[in-house]
Amino acid sequence: MLKSGGASHCAPVLRSPPDEMRGMSDDPIIQQIRQRNPDALIHLYREYGRLVYSIAYRCLEDAQDAEELTQDVFLRVWDKIGQFDATRGSFTPWLAALTRNAAIDRLRVRRNANTVPISLDEHAHLQETLKADEPDLDLQRGLAAAVEALPAEQRQAIELAYFRGMSQREVAATLHRPLGTVKSHIRQGMERLRQLWKQHEF
Repeated sequence: MLKSGGASHCAPVLRSPPDEMRGMSDDPIIQQIRQRNPDALIHLYREYGRLVYSIAYRCLEDAQDAEELTQDVFLRVWDKIGQFDATRGSFTPWLAALTRNAAIDRLRVRRNANTVPISLDEHAHLQETLKADEPDLDLQRGLAAAVEALPAEQRQAIELAYFRGMSQREVAATLHRPLGTVKSHIRQGMERLRQLWKQHEF
């Protein structure tokens, strides 16, 4: 058992997810994470790790910080999966928002002090698992290409929201668009990014 913030958590163990998880949609994988199945978390990392890393790198512009943040984001998924509500949106935008928020937190720490990295000591065993499939440092170019392939209105909204740290209201004010329209563009854009990412395997 691991303890973090006063709460106990089952520790994901070092092993590869079973073959039957390949090709599964997000919903059953997320349900298995809710049931504390560590194989499901490793599967999710293999599906989304490269995308999370690319978002992190785009925000932080530092390879080591992006690698550490990627690991931390999936640890947060393990701890916070109960906060994901499928009735309010799909998993991809939720994961992207989790990544973006974690990156902004790290940027604030970097600005306010000498960089204090997020500690992963409590999850050292999973850290080693994630490092085994460590993303390539050039993946940001793949993300840039995917973003450029989006329709202009989706690209603008995502650039401001996820890579410049604006709230959705700030994006709406900057682009002079209704808030509901901006939310729709961000949601549609993130779904399109996921499709492009998997299609081209950046």
